[in-house]
Amino acid sequence: MYRRKIRITKLDVVVTALIVLLAAYIAYRLTMKLNYKWKWSIIPQYLFFFDEAEGRWRANVLMLGLFTTIRLTFWSTLLAMIFGFISGILRTTPRLFNRLLGRSYVELIRNVPPLVLIFIFYFFVSDQIIPLLGVDEFIRSSSPGTQKVLGFLFASPDLFTAFLSGMFTVAIFQGAYITEIVRAGIQSISKGQWEASYALGLSWRQQMTDIILPQAIKRVLPPLANEFINTLKYSAIVSVISIQELTFQAMQVMAATHVTIEIWLTVTAMYLVMCMMLSFGVRWLEQRMARSEA
Repeated sequence: MYRRKIRITKLDVVVTALIVLLAAYIAYRLTMKLNYKWKWSIIPQYLFFFDEAEGRWRANVLMLGLFTTIRLTFWSTLLAMIFGFISGILRTTPRLFNRLLGRSYVELIRNVPPLVLIFIFYFFVSDQIIPLLGVDEFIRSSSPGTQKVLGFLFASPDLFTAFLSGMFTVAIFQGAYITEIVRAGIQSISKGQWEASYALGLSWRQQMTDIILPQAIKRVLPPLANEFINTLKYSAIVSVISIQELTFQAMQVMAATHVTIEIWLTVTAMYLVMCMMLSFGVRWLEQRMARSEA
């Protein structure tokens, strides 16, 4: 596959210089004009600390929040993909009821603010559905080993219910957008593909699984990458229900230390690294799929 060489133009140099100058100006205004005293030295101790009892370095609150954000994003993305693909396929089926069901889900979720959904799911799911399913009782009665595994994969027992509420909220919200991406990908396949597969005697299910979806997935992968990144960013909203993810922990550290800019710049850098890693991972997957197709 031909690879285009990366060229650095004069415009790239000018834009980079302007960004650097803007950052320098903001730092100058904070330091000189507002007399802001930078306290970067306190940041490392909230990332890692040395546990003298165990004789090793351990993650502190910011890194623990980062790990919770990663877990929340992973499970929310997985559920959002399931919701999105099921609803996207429903929106393209011949049956009117299926199409109305898929569209109702999309229109309802996309037109409700995610913050409102967070509180609805937290107070409804936490107070009604989870006790009905016996999740709390299962967590409390499980062995310490099981609780440790669930804490590693999801959250600690005391935050398990809130974690599930936030996870389902982010997944359902993002699933509505993934639904439209999947629907557009399926409908972008030419009508001739459907007609040719129907002429071969394939059922609708065989047409979808063997002919249409493999082609549609390759087309929807780039916009899906954007939704993966959005899921990571939207995970910060669950801090309002006291899920100890990165943003919540940052607010706790800020309240304890009264250090504002350094904390949020550190959190920004952590989110930026995670989003860029997701972007590069999806780009690698696109290139791999393109090579296999060639």
